Amino acid sequence: MKHMPKGVVYFFGALGGLLFGYNTGVISGAILFIQKQMHLGEWQQGWVVSAVLLGAVLGAAFISPLSDSLGRRKLLLISAVIFVVGALGSGFALGYWALIIFRIILGLAVGAASALIPTYLAELSQAHKRGTVSGLFQLMVMTGIFLAYVTNYTFSGMYTGWRWMLGCAAIPAVILFLGGLFLPESPRFLARRGEIDKAHEVLLSIYDEDDKRASHELEEIEKQAKIESKGLAELFGPTVRPALVIGIGLAIFQQIMGCNTVLYYAPTIFTEVGFGVSAALLAHIGIGIFNVIVTAVAIAIMDKVDRRKMLIVGAIGMGVSLFVMSICMKFSGNNMTAAIICVIALTVYIAFFSGTWGPVMWIMIGEVFPLNIRGLGNSFSSVINWAANALVSLTFPYLLNLFGTGSLFIGYGVLCFLSIWFVHSYVFETRGRSLEEIESELRKRMHNTKKVNA
Repeated sequence: MKHMPKGVVYFFGALGGLLFGYNTGVISGAILFIQKQMHLGEWQQGWVVSAVLLGAVLGAAFISPLSDSLGRRKLLLISAVIFVVGALGSGFALGYWALIIFRIILGLAVGAASALIPTYLAELSQAHKRGTVSGLFQLMVMTGIFLAYVTNYTFSGMYTGWRWMLGCAAIPAVILFLGGLFLPESPRFLARRGEIDKAHEVLLSIYDEDDKRASHELEEIEKQAKIESKGLAELFGPTVRPALVIGIGLAIFQQIMGCNTVLYYAPTIFTEVGFGVSAALLAHIGIGIFNVIVTAVAIAIMDKVDRRKMLIVGAIGMGVSLFVMSICMKFSGNNMTAAIICVIALTVYIAFFSGTWGPVMWIMIGEVFPLNIRGLGNSFSSVINWAANALVSLTFPYLLNLFGTGSLFIGYGVLCFLSIWFVHSYVFETRGRSLEEIESELRKRMHNTKKVNA
């Protein structure tokens, strides 16, 4: 980091988010062509979409925890290699089962990156800028989704277009690997390894050569680094419980509010309300552009507005948008005005998600866990997130056929309002506090609980 501008470090550090977004978003257009060429049923379509999510669960569970032993940087490089293999394998897949297998391999990297990158960025940023820096991950995710929409439209006229849609993900994966070779290791990981001088050097770069601030931060890190990790016993223990509740709750609600069903199946939804395939994919690009803009604005204010307020406002906006979309869908079959309102409501819904729950969930799970089990805590929260994602996405085509779009999205809207109760009851504020201050707060809460129960 001493030899690289911070902006470049953060760009390559967050680049895995672009691969995350591209590989989860590209299937929304590709599935329209895959299902026709491979003659897939509803459940088979669901598995093609959800295979990446199954791999993501495994990647978050078994690969991401290695960041506590191998380091954040090495795991980022490993993820980049897996991205390349999965992307090329998916593009060249000769049949349904080969496609499923390579989509699962791709998911391993997606899951590892989703848990790793928010942690890595959080550990490389100053406390008062952590929301903005960590939010770059979500900006990359939304940029990746936008690029997926553009790629889908570009290759939609080719019979083998879906292969190009899936295979193009190998390009940014190679760029990530090459850039990752020059990235610094996290100062928190270095301190845990006893490499204090290297940790101090990285911190100097983070604090623009301000030795006083870097040394003070290093002292706090060293105190936390000396605390021995007790693994799963500590993760499920009373000290970490408030952080674990936040991690699990935010991870589940982010998915069951319907965000990724809308992202993955938006073209399908557009065709349901009367748009042609080409028009649906073009409308998708418009949503992608709007998405990136909204996410950029959200990141700009991330360290100026409390995380809890953003989550609550986002849930309200998403819930209202889903109710409007549901009502209009009931009349969209014979009414183009209703169909257009559906598209607008869907766009507003995604905007609220991209500006609040999208980035804030990933930022907070990168903040709330103690240093000695941060990789494990982030991994566990990511497993829960991807498991919920897979369940919602896998069942969506079946539920869409069973209930219809109108009734189904009303259910997602109700869950948006239920999330407000969860945030109000269990989520504590982290904005503007150092990672070490947040960890100290957890331990103080445990100490106060013991005194109350004594």
